[in-house]
Amino acid sequence: MIDIKISELASEKIKEMIANEDIPNLFLRLGVNEGGCSGFSYGMGFDDEVKQGDEKLELDGIKVIVDEDSRKYLNGLEIDFKDAVMGGGFTIDNPNAWVTCGCGSSFRTKKDAGKPDSDC
Repeated sequence: MIDIKISELASEKIKEMIANEDIPNLFLRLGVNEGGCSGFSYGMGFDDEVKQGDEKLELDGIKVIVDEDSRKYLNGLEIDFKDAVMGGGFTIDNPNAWVTCGCGSSFRTKKDAGKPDSDC
């Protein structure tokens, strides 16, 4: 089973966002896509459809789904939310990331480089 942590503040923000969507049975989908400055980019959004191979978790009352291919990259992931004068947003601490880009939304692991975008 995958280990993911969501801070109390991030959990509050996610719950607010889900409530604003007004769609029954909505959950947080986490994933990894090839691309981004370092090779992989994080995917984080809402979905109401569970696909074959998805792992289901419940963290602080939030239903979380992680696709099969992303599990090895997201195990140990910690999601937080930082308030800032100029907006703030979600932050990700990924113990599997060997290299990350400056914005924090792209990474690569020691074993997997992904496919970096050529325009980064």
